[in-house]
Amino acid sequence: MSLDKHDAMQRLSESGTVAVMRGADADTLVKTVDALREGGVTAIEITADNPDALAMIESVVGSFDDEVIVGAGTVLDGSTALDTIRAGAEFVVGPTVEEDVVDVCNRYGTLVAPGAFTPTEALTAYEAGADFVKIFPASSGGPGHLGGIKGPLPQIPLMPTGGVDADNAGDFIRAGAEVVGAGSALVPGDAVESGDFETITENARAFTEAVEAARSA
Repeated sequence: MSLDKHDAMQRLSESGTVAVMRGADADTLVKTVDALREGGVTAIEITADNPDALAMIESVVGSFDDEVIVGAGTVLDGSTALDTIRAGAEFVVGPTVEEDVVDVCNRYGTLVAPGAFTPTEALTAYEAGADFVKIFPASSGGPGHLGGIKGPLPQIPLMPTGGVDADNAGDFIRAGAEVVGAGSALVPGDAVESGDFETITENARAFTEAVEAARSA
């Protein structure tokens, strides 16, 4: 059953970290997601540039029910957004502000997070109907840049992604991020290839603890 936007945002916030699954392998995807879930990361973003993305979204949704929330990332156009929503994506993320993506997601009641880097881009995305905004690449400006955006635009929920790791995740939260997004720092390719799912769980736990500590500070 599809989540409404409020529930989807709450689930993302509860996870604290969104695991960005770029170049994921279908054979190990479910085990990887299970390892992340064990560590407390329950928001999974499968990037749409993977040729098997739709099948992967369907697989994770079918395997975990409401234990995880599954979204689509790197969505660049409305057609792709609709395809991922039909496959079961409960949130849609993009690296840039594409108003047709926002329009489709709003039409179907799906949480949407376009990517932005400047205050102007963040406000443009929000005024177009974004539910929250992905600050990307987060490493270019760091927590100070995110905090600089949040200051005059406190109404916009922000998700820094790109260069976020367990060491700086708390800094981004303290700077005003609602959640953080992380890829290889959370799910290293070599760990997946070697079947070292314990390391992925440990990474997820480190992110979860960092976010929780920052929120309670």
